[in-house]
Amino acid sequence: MSPPRSRRCRAAEAVAGVLLLVLVAACGSRLPESDFGTGTRGPATAASGGPPIPVGIITSATSPVGGSAFTGPRDGARAYFDRLNARGGIAGRRVEVHLCDDGGSGVGNNTCVHRLIDEDKVVALVATTVLDYAGAPRVSRAGVPDVGGQPIGAAYDTWPHLYGIYGSSAPRDGTPGWGGTLYGGTEVYRYFAREHGARTAAVVSYNQSASAAYARLVERGLKAEGYRVIPEQVDFALPNFRAVAADLKARGADLVFDAIDTHGNAQLCKAMDEVGARVTAKVTNVQNWTSTVPDDYKDAPHCRNTLWVTGSSRNYEDTGQPAVRAFRDATRGLSTHSQWQLEGWAAAMWFTGAAESCARGAGVTRACVDGVVGRTHDYTADGLLLPVSFTSLPQPPTTSRTCLSVARWEDGGGWVTQGDMNRNCFDVPQLPYRP
Repeated sequence: MSPPRSRRCRAAEAVAGVLLLVLVAACGSRLPESDFGTGTRGPATAASGGPPIPVGIITSATSPVGGSAFTGPRDGARAYFDRLNARGGIAGRRVEVHLCDDGGSGVGNNTCVHRLIDEDKVVALVATTVLDYAGAPRVSRAGVPDVGGQPIGAAYDTWPHLYGIYGSSAPRDGTPGWGGTLYGGTEVYRYFAREHGARTAAVVSYNQSASAAYARLVERGLKAEGYRVIPEQVDFALPNFRAVAADLKARGADLVFDAIDTHGNAQLCKAMDEVGARVTAKVTNVQNWTSTVPDDYKDAPHCRNTLWVTGSSRNYEDTGQPAVRAFRDATRGLSTHSQWQLEGWAAAMWFTGAAESCARGAGVTRACVDGVVGRTHDYTADGLLLPVSFTSLPQPPTTSRTCLSVARWEDGGGWVTQGDMNRNCFDVPQLPYRP
């Protein structure tokens, strides 16, 4: 049995996210914390329809890996709620946003969960983006819906009442996936084989356990799609990216995937330019789908223009789409833009739709919002997301009809969409792995 059509299984990329994040060198947030504060925020004049509706956003904004790794969803959600409040809120009630920075630790996360649920009495959490979601069991026990969180780790495929931004078909009975096993598809590898004739792929990792484990997962997926795989490993402390680049050139790699951090990727790209290694695509993930590419890869102009990214949401550069244009108009004051900001915006939109439905009935309560979101089927946030569903499957999928959003970086043009994300679809195997 397969998940619904277009419901892309993102569990494997969730693992990618957490593995890469723990490797990133701390470099601080690109957006100052002072721009957002740490408490509540709303318009100066409250709406007239009743008391504010409290929601919480937990972000590892000051984590050891640097705030820029996590703040995008928060920024997008805040922008949506600000615009919503300026237009009258939900049934005349202002949405009151309570922020909590958990510092990237499990202890801090539990503290945030306690404060938001027990003290601030939030109706829901929105756009959660944290390094260690230690408080997830407590959120679930309290029946507080967590709407549109980023699946860094396995929490959103483990606990009821938690609704990740990409959906889930797992039972969510307190055990990750199906009996502790998660599944990820091979659609990214199928795409490059079909669209670009790629047959040889390199996978670059550090000699560090988390990095190496994710690299092995990527290699399995590539081999399942018939690729010749070139594993490349570098020393975490003293990486020799020039040697890797020379080997990529000598062995004729079409694609380069990685299990290394952003700084390492920039150094790898620089080395590839220096030795003249030319590839069809240097493939990265949604966390690096940002407007900071010119700065991040300033020393690698050729490699920079071979960067490709895949995901499950509409390119934030597609301003010809009304829903994207609304996001960009509301966030024009931000110094940078990213795909995670757009997904945070979509998470806030998702909560708002559920709360508006509840406002027309018994009222905006935790139970009502949870009931509406829990019945989600093919939700798209006005076309910003590939269809999201929460249809629990008793047995893990062996294959799935999955779709993906694809973009390529071009100097002067930014991230340029490649095909329609609702048509970049493939019937692919789902490979098991342990989180």
